[in-house]
Amino acid sequence: MIRRYWFPKPYADRVQRLRVPFGFLLVGAFAWLSQPTLGSLAAGIPIALAGLALRAWAAGHLAKNRELATSGPYGHTRNPLYVGTLTVAAGLVLAARRPALAVLFAAAFALVYLPAIELEEQHLRKLFPAYAEYARNVPLLWPRPRRWGAARRFRFELYLRNQEYQALAGLLAGLALLTWKAA
Repeated sequence: MIRRYWFPKPYADRVQRLRVPFGFLLVGAFAWLSQPTLGSLAAGIPIALAGLALRAWAAGHLAKNRELATSGPYGHTRNPLYVGTLTVAAGLVLAARRPALAVLFAAAFALVYLPAIELEEQHLRKLFPAYAEYARNVPLLWPRPRRWGAARRFRFELYLRNQEYQALAGLLAGLALLTWKAA
Protein backbone atom coordinates (compact mmCIF):
# COMPACT_ATOMS: atom_id res chain seq x y z
CA MET A 1 0.00 0.00 0.00
CA ILE A 2 1.35 3.44 -0.94
CA ARG A 3 1.11 5.92 1.92
CA ARG A 4 0.17 9.42 0.82
CA TYR A 5 0.99 12.31 3.13
CA TRP A 6 -0.94 15.51 3.66
CA PHE A 7 2.02 17.87 3.55
CA PRO A 8 5.22 17.97 1.49
CA LYS A 9 8.20 16.96 3.61
CA PRO A 10 10.06 20.31 3.25
CA TYR A 11 6.98 22.12 4.60
CA ALA A 12 6.61 19.68 7.48
CA ASP A 13 10.31 19.98 8.36
CA ARG A 14 10.13 23.78 8.37
CA VAL A 15 6.98 23.85 10.47
CA GLN A 16 8.49 21.39 12.94
CA ARG A 17 11.24 23.93 13.69
CA LEU A 18 8.68 26.74 14.09
CA ARG A 19 6.43 24.82 16.50
CA VAL A 20 7.81 26.38 19.70
CA PRO A 21 7.99 30.01 18.45
CA PHE A 22 4.47 29.65 17.05
CA GLY A 23 3.36 28.37 20.45
CA PHE A 24 4.63 31.56 22.07
CA LEU A 25 2.62 33.60 19.55
CA LEU A 26 -0.49 31.62 20.49
CA VAL A 27 0.14 32.28 24.18
CA GLY A 28 0.47 36.01 23.45
CA ALA A 29 -2.77 36.07 21.47
CA PHE A 30 -4.48 34.10 24.22
CA ALA A 31 -3.29 36.53 26.91
CA TRP A 32 -4.31 39.55 24.86
CA LEU A 33 -7.70 38.41 23.54
CA SER A 34 -9.17 36.40 26.42
CA GLN A 35 -12.18 37.82 28.27
CA PRO A 36 -13.01 35.20 30.90
CA THR A 37 -15.76 35.25 33.47
CA LEU A 38 -16.15 33.06 36.51
CA GLY A 39 -18.83 31.12 34.60
CA SER A 40 -16.61 30.56 31.57
CA LEU A 41 -13.79 29.42 33.86
CA ALA A 42 -16.14 26.95 35.55
CA ALA A 43 -17.07 25.55 32.13
CA GLY A 44 -13.59 25.49 30.59
CA ILE A 45 -11.33 24.39 33.43
CA PRO A 46 -12.71 20.82 33.75
CA ILE A 47 -12.27 20.27 30.01
CA ALA A 48 -8.70 21.60 30.10
CA LEU A 49 -7.94 19.38 33.11
CA ALA A 50 -9.33 16.35 31.27
CA GLY A 51 -6.96 17.09 28.37
CA LEU A 52 -4.06 17.45 30.77
CA ALA A 53 -4.97 14.11 32.41
CA LEU A 54 -4.98 12.45 28.97
CA ARG A 55 -1.55 13.91 28.22
CA ALA A 56 -0.21 12.69 31.58
CA TRP A 57 -1.65 9.19 31.01
CA ALA A 58 -0.06 9.07 27.56
CA ALA A 59 3.32 10.30 28.81
CA GLY A 60 3.36 7.45 31.34
CA HIS A 61 3.15 4.92 28.47
CA LEU A 62 5.62 6.53 26.06
CA ALA A 63 9.22 5.31 25.91
CA LYS A 64 10.27 7.55 23.00
CA ASN A 65 12.30 5.84 20.28
CA ARG A 66 12.79 2.72 22.43
CA GLU A 67 9.50 0.86 22.09
CA LEU A 68 6.28 1.31 20.16
CA ALA A 69 3.64 2.68 22.53
CA THR A 70 0.44 0.66 22.18
CA SER A 71 -0.70 0.55 25.81
CA GLY A 72 -2.87 2.95 27.76
CA PRO A 73 -4.37 5.66 25.56
CA TYR A 74 -2.17 4.54 22.64
CA GLY A 75 -4.49 1.57 22.29
CA HIS A 76 -7.34 3.98 21.48
CA THR A 77 -5.61 6.64 19.37
CA ARG A 78 -2.15 6.89 17.84
CA ASN A 79 -1.76 10.47 19.05
CA PRO A 80 -3.16 10.85 22.57
CA LEU A 81 -0.74 13.67 23.37
CA TYR A 82 -2.16 15.71 20.49
CA VAL A 83 -5.74 14.79 21.41
CA GLY A 84 -4.93 15.92 24.94
CA THR A 85 -3.48 19.17 23.62
CA LEU A 86 -6.63 19.78 21.57
CA THR A 87 -8.77 19.11 24.64
CA VAL A 88 -6.71 21.49 26.78
CA ALA A 89 -6.99 24.14 24.06
CA ALA A 90 -10.77 23.62 23.82
CA GLY A 91 -11.10 24.11 27.57
CA LEU A 92 -8.95 27.23 27.52
CA VAL A 93 -10.86 28.68 24.57
CA LEU A 94 -14.14 28.03 26.36
CA ALA A 95 -12.76 29.65 29.51
CA ALA A 96 -11.43 32.62 27.50
CA ARG A 97 -14.83 33.29 25.83
CA ARG A 98 -13.33 34.29 22.49
CA PRO A 99 -14.39 32.42 19.33
CA ALA A 100 -11.45 34.03 17.49
CA LEU A 101 -9.12 31.99 19.71
CA ALA A 102 -10.90 28.81 18.61
CA VAL A 103 -10.22 29.73 14.99
CA LEU A 104 -6.60 30.56 15.80
CA PHE A 105 -6.03 27.28 17.67
CA ALA A 106 -7.73 25.28 14.89
CA ALA A 107 -5.51 26.95 12.28
CA ALA A 108 -2.43 26.25 14.40
CA PHE A 109 -3.40 22.60 14.70
CA ALA A 110 -4.00 22.26 10.97
CA LEU A 111 -0.88 24.13 9.87
CA VAL A 112 1.59 23.18 12.63
CA TYR A 113 0.53 20.02 14.44
CA LEU A 114 -0.74 17.95 11.51
CA PRO A 115 2.61 18.29 9.70
CA ALA A 116 4.36 17.34 12.96
CA ILE A 117 2.16 14.24 13.16
CA GLU A 118 3.16 13.38 9.58
CA LEU A 119 6.86 13.59 10.41
CA GLU A 120 6.42 11.54 13.56
CA GLU A 121 4.52 8.85 11.65
CA GLN A 122 7.28 8.66 9.03
CA HIS A 123 9.87 8.36 11.80
CA LEU A 124 7.92 5.64 13.63
CA ARG A 125 7.38 3.63 10.44
CA LYS A 126 11.16 3.55 9.93
CA LEU A 127 11.97 2.84 13.57
CA PHE A 128 9.35 0.16 14.33
CA PRO A 129 8.36 -2.42 11.69
CA ALA A 130 5.19 -3.19 13.70
CA TYR A 131 3.98 0.40 13.26
CA ALA A 132 2.21 -0.37 9.95
CA GLU A 133 -0.06 -2.94 11.63
CA TYR A 134 -0.61 -0.62 14.58
CA ALA A 135 -1.59 2.23 12.24
CA ARG A 136 -4.07 -0.05 10.45
CA ASN A 137 -5.76 -0.90 13.74
CA VAL A 138 -5.69 2.34 15.74
CA PRO A 139 -7.13 5.66 14.51
CA LEU A 140 -4.88 8.67 13.96
CA LEU A 141 -6.70 11.11 16.25
CA TRP A 142 -10.33 10.33 17.02
CA PRO A 143 -10.19 7.78 19.89
CA ARG A 144 -12.18 4.62 19.62
CA PRO A 145 -13.71 2.98 22.69
CA ARG A 146 -12.18 -0.47 22.42
CA ARG A 147 -8.49 -0.85 23.12
CA TRP A 148 -5.99 -2.46 20.76
CA GLY A 149 -2.52 -3.65 21.69
CA ALA A 150 -0.53 -4.32 24.81
CA ALA A 151 -1.89 -3.93 28.31
CA ARG A 152 0.81 -2.25 30.38
CA ARG A 153 0.73 -0.15 33.48
CA PHE A 154 1.31 3.59 33.67
CA ARG A 155 4.95 4.30 34.60
CA PHE A 156 5.57 7.49 36.55
CA GLU A 157 9.26 7.46 35.58
CA LEU A 158 8.18 7.80 31.92
CA TYR A 159 5.92 10.70 32.86
CA LEU A 160 8.94 12.41 34.43
CA ARG A 161 11.37 11.47 31.62
CA ASN A 162 8.92 12.90 29.06
CA GLN A 163 8.78 16.11 31.12
CA GLU A 164 5.00 16.17 31.03
CA TYR A 165 5.00 18.26 34.21
CA GLN A 166 5.82 21.17 31.90
CA ALA A 167 2.31 20.89 30.43
CA LEU A 168 0.92 21.07 33.97
CA ALA A 169 2.99 24.20 34.65
CA GLY A 170 1.81 25.77 31.38
CA LEU A 171 -1.83 25.03 32.12
CA LEU A 172 -1.53 26.41 35.65
CA ALA A 173 0.02 29.61 34.25
CA GLY A 174 -2.78 29.92 31.70
CA LEU A 175 -5.44 29.34 34.34
CA ALA A 176 -3.79 31.88 36.65
CA LEU A 177 -3.87 34.45 33.85
CA LEU A 178 -7.53 33.72 33.10
CA THR A 179 -8.47 33.86 36.77
CA TRP A 180 -6.66 37.18 37.15
CA LYS A 181 -8.44 38.61 34.08
CA ALA A 182 -11.83 37.35 35.32
CA ALA A 183 -11.40 38.95 38.75
